[in-house]
Order: sequence, then structure tokens, then C-alpha cells
Amino acid sequence: MNKKSPLQKIILAACIVALAAAVLPLTSVFAAGNNEIDNNRLEAIWQKMQNRYARVGRMFDNDARLIQSAERMIERLEQEGQPTAELKAALQAYEDALKTARPLYESCKGILNSHKGFDASGKVTDTGQAQETVRAFGEKFAAVRNAMGGTGKTLAELMKSLRGQYRPAPATSP
Repeated sequence: MNKKSPLQKIILAACIVALAAAVLPLTSVFAAGNNEIDNNRLEAIWQKMQNRYARVGRMFDNDARLIQSAERMIERLEQEGQPTAELKAALQAYEDALKTARPLYESCKGILNSHKGFDASGKVTDTGQAQETVRAFGEKFAAVRNAMGGTGKTLAELMKSLRGQYRPAPATSP
């Protein structure tokens, strides 16, 4: 028979009380309203959306460079007698996606500039409007991403693999 000494019982009771105290909110720290928590979350989401918008903008700013680089690679591969059909198809898909995605991206600018429900520093001024702004921007931005369909990444990765595969032989000196 396993009997517990009084000291063991006291220690066990103290552990149970400590565990219960840790689980139950005994202070007013948790008294912050749901609005404050929601507003903090909205502000964080809004900041992330602005950062994504800027990152995609840089991609659009560099699209001409990627297209030119792909065209030069196609010319070089054709001169060397290498196959270019896959690279041409990836380039065409990227250019087609840009035509669709760029206007959608530009339409996001209106939402960013009006920033309804947010002040100029990104703080929530009206929770309902801020939620609507985040939802509308999210939908537009998802349309941009869907329109691109990963074509830029596909083109860049294909070019990278082709660079390694068809690297010109080093010139030998006599």
C-alpha cells in the first residue's frame, strides 16, 4: 500500500494551487478589449500588405530587365544551336501574365492611397473600414498573384538552369 506522508500531500496541494493560479487570469492584463487586439492585428496585416505591394512593385520595375535577359539568352542559345522552345514559352507566358497583372496591381494603389480606416502612419482609426480595406486589398492582390501564376519565378529558374547547362566553353590560349 502506497501511503503519502503529510509533507507529500502539502506539496501536491501547493502544486495544484499553483497550477490553477497559472491558468486563471488573476490580473487585469487580460482586460484589454477585443477591439484593441483586433486593431493591432489589422495594423500588422496592413503593414505586411504594404510591404508585399512594394516587393511586387520592384518585380514589375525589373520586368524589362528580366525580359531582355531572357531574349539575349534565347539569341545566344539559337546561335549555338541549342533548343530554345521551353525558354521561349516561359518568356511568352511571363509577358502575357504581366499584361493581365499590371493593371490589377495598379488598381491596388487606389486602395493604398485612400487607406480607409487607417491613418497615414497605419494606425486603425475605424475598425470596420479598416477591415473592409484589408479585405478589398487582399482580394485585389490575390488577383495579381493569380494572374502572374508563378510565371516570373518559372522563367528565372529556367534561365538559371540553362545558364549552368549551356555555359560557354572557356577560351583556350595557344
